[in-house]
Order: sequence, then structure tokens, then C-alpha cells
Amino acid sequence: MPVFPEKLPFFAPAKVNLHLAVKNRRPDGFHDIDSVFLAVNFGDTLYFDAAEGKNTVEIVMEGLNTPLPTEKNIIFKAVSLFREKTDFSQGLKITVEKRIPMGGGLGGGSSDAAAALLALNKIANLPCRRENLLEMAACLGSDVPFFIYETPAARVSGRGERILPIEAPMLFLVFVSPGFSSDTSAAYKLFDEKNRISTLPNDDISEILKEGIFDEKAYSHFTNDFLSVFPEPEKSVYNEIIAKLRELGALYANLSGSGSACFGVFADRERARKAADVLRGKWAFVRDCCTFR
Repeated sequence: MPVFPEKLPFFAPAKVNLHLAVKNRRPDGFHDIDSVFLAVNFGDTLYFDAAEGKNTVEIVMEGLNTPLPTEKNIIFKAVSLFREKTDFSQGLKITVEKRIPMGGGLGGGSSDAAAALLALNKIANLPCRRENLLEMAACLGSDVPFFIYETPAARVSGRGERILPIEAPMLFLVFVSPGFSSDTSAAYKLFDEKNRISTLPNDDISEILKEGIFDEKAYSHFTNDFLSVFPEPEKSVYNEIIAKLRELGALYANLSGSGSACFGVFADRERARKAADVLRGKWAFVRDCCTFR
């Protein structure tokens, strides 16, 4: 039986899409994307405890207004898949301090699933190589592989399974959630209904990432293809938040993922904190953070 400390903690960082171009729909129903993912120092924390009983798992979600049934929780799916691929059978109790808003495009569920795989691999004395974990991650969701790399930033393509870690400068951000969630599959359906396919040149993004300089010129090449497909009133809400972030000094502001959280990138920590202070109380969720190291 593996031995591990009581309440072994594992951090699950949120992510933001600095850039997200949606490409062709694939034969498997997914879309190819070209995106720049950035992990931040804000996220959920998962605590792992040993429990009685072979192959048992109890998941306690703290800070979540609407608890999910265990069998629908992506952490449960990650544990089940890890058990299926290994001989790990230790009973578990997993307590999750949930901070990342659900349905916000910040990768909370995906990061939790990746954290579970990484933690179980550690607890089970590393039976899986990164390639094995990436295969499991891709089965769980398109954003999960990014978090397996534990890198501050990456160029992400394919349906999310192709990860190219990149150097990322220290960036200071403010996240704003309007108080409603956005369903990813519904957002892609809207995208298909409007027959949108990104025509943005990949070479511009490649050059920016090669230079590693994120400035106003670089940000002018970043976009989020989802922002234009949402109907009213969602589109107006997103545009209002983005405009306010820019008014408060953001060098760049946009929607993250398929929503519903928006973000602004600021020149320094103090400007980000001041902007967050102004926005708190107006919106359901406001958080300042920076690049995760």
C-alpha cells in the first residue's frame, strides 16, 4: 500500500488563453485550435488522504455552490482512468478547495483532473511516464494535457493535445467573471452555425513567441475567435468588461477560452491590484494574479 502524508496538497492552477484561434472542424467532431495558454498563480488546491476500502474514492468539494454528483466529477473520472491503466487500488478521500469559477474558460475542471493524475502518479511511486499521463489527459478533455506539462505557458494546437512549452514573461492579470457560465460545446455550436473559421496567420504568432516579447505590438496579433459569435446580451456584457479593463490601464484585454471570464494584462502588479479593487463589487468574481512559476 502506498504511504503518503495526510492531506497531501496539490495545486491546480487556472489558465488563460492569451490567444485563441479556432480552425477547421475535424472528422472526430472536435475543432483544431491555435492558442497560447498561460498558467497563473491562482487556482484550486486538492488534498489527498488515504481511505479504507480497495478502489474507493470520496470527493469533497469545498467552495462550490452546486456540488456535482461524484460520478460526474472530472476528478473521479481521472482517478478511475488512472486505476484502469495501473494497478493502483488505494482508497482515497480527495478534498478540493474550489476557487476557479466553473464555466469561466479558466480551465478549472481540466486543471483539477491533471492535478489528480499527477498526484496519483506520485502517490503510486511514478508508474506512468509523461506520455502515459498525456494519453489519459487527452481522454478526459482538450485542455487537460496542457496542465500535465506543469509549464508556465505553451503554444497549444490540434484539439489541445499538441503542447509546445514556451518561455513566458512575468505578466500581471485581472480576471473578471460576469456571474454566469458559458458552455464550451454550446459555444462551438454557435461558431459552426455562423460558419466561422479563423483566417489569422500562424506565422505572426510564431514570431511573437520566438521573440518572447509581449508588448502592445504583440498583443495586436492576439485574438479570441469566440468573442464575435455570442448573441446578446452575453456579447455586450463581455465587451463592457473588456472595455472597462482597458479603461483601467490594461495593455490587452479579451475573453478567456469560450467564456465567461474576461481578463486584462497590466504592466505591473500594482496597476493590476488597483484595477481589481475598482471592479470588485460590480462583478460576481474579480481576481488579480500573475504568471505561475
